[in-house]
Amino acid sequence: MTIRARFQLPYPGFALDVDLDLPGRGVTALFGPSGSGKTTLLRCIAGLERGARGQLEVAGETWQKDGFFLPTHRRRLGYVFQEARLFPHLTVRRNLEFGQRRVPTEQRRVASDHAVELLGLDHLLDRLPHGLSGGERQRAAIARALLTSPRLLLMDEPLAALDVGRKQEILPYLERLHDELEIPVLYVSHAPDEVARLADHIVVMDAGRAVAQGPLAETMARIDSPVRLGEDAGVVLDGRVAERDENWHLARIEFDGGSLWLRDGGHGAGQRVRVRILARDVSIALEPAHESSILNTLPAAVVELAGESHPAVMLVKLQVGGSPIVARLTRRSACGLELKPGRRVFAQIKAAALV
Repeated sequence: MTIRARFQLPYPGFALDVDLDLPGRGVTALFGPSGSGKTTLLRCIAGLERGARGQLEVAGETWQKDGFFLPTHRRRLGYVFQEARLFPHLTVRRNLEFGQRRVPTEQRRVASDHAVELLGLDHLLDRLPHGLSGGERQRAAIARALLTSPRLLLMDEPLAALDVGRKQEILPYLERLHDELEIPVLYVSHAPDEVARLADHIVVMDAGRAVAQGPLAETMARIDSPVRLGEDAGVVLDGRVAERDENWHLARIEFDGGSLWLRDGGHGAGQRVRVRILARDVSIALEPAHESSILNTLPAAVVELAGESHPAVMLVKLQVGGSPIVARLTRRSACGLELKPGRRVFAQIKAAALV
């Protein structure tokens, strides 16, 4: 199953022009700065932009093509907005029932009890929306969207209206959706930490166009992208908890390229985890440092160098075993180390920088 999305939509001073083949499972992040076209693309997919020309196929079913336009109410999709948009006069239970009633019994793919359990809503079912926290309201909105048994779930910056505490509250529930449901998700965000934690695939948007796309780890490691992340530049690695040091509250994570010590997140030995390494927390040395506060030193090879937004800074892509890592350093340092593709070096990675 794949999602084929080709759209053109002109506005004064802005034009959306995308041609995408997206995976039909997992979470695809639509990532980019404000005004890059992320939400416009999502609205085109939902059928909310009647002026958009193009083609849309979801799981082999045509939703738009050559004069054919399937109206929004007939598209098997769920849509979660920045604000929960629950019916204020209905309890959480009644809001969920409203979503489920839209779907004939024989077409229901998500059971109500399952959605309630996934989003942790069992103790909230008899409460009205005004009695819920922002995170609780958003969880209820996601459950209502799931109960429409969608072929595709669209999420437009669902955490943007929440403070840091509420975001941390809801992120584990979003991870559960990713792990337990087969429904593909298109997730709009401009927050690199959310994308690093949730996404499998990423589309980087800029000025109405997709300037980069592909698997998350591969695409985040690119240093030639037109969209510069600055302090948020970095890579995402999949790993496994190899051991835990309870004395120092650290865990050793094995990945394709070696292992890293990082702060213990409470995961059990053998559990799969995702690690984000920020480029600003990677330094490069020609020899391993034996007396240093940096816990992780790994042999690496320089792959590529690229300029950053400031002329004093550059990005260096390294290969550590089978995994890419990116370092952010000054041009002066890169010149002093005589860095060039193929040079063997050592990547020094701060444990405290891994999340």
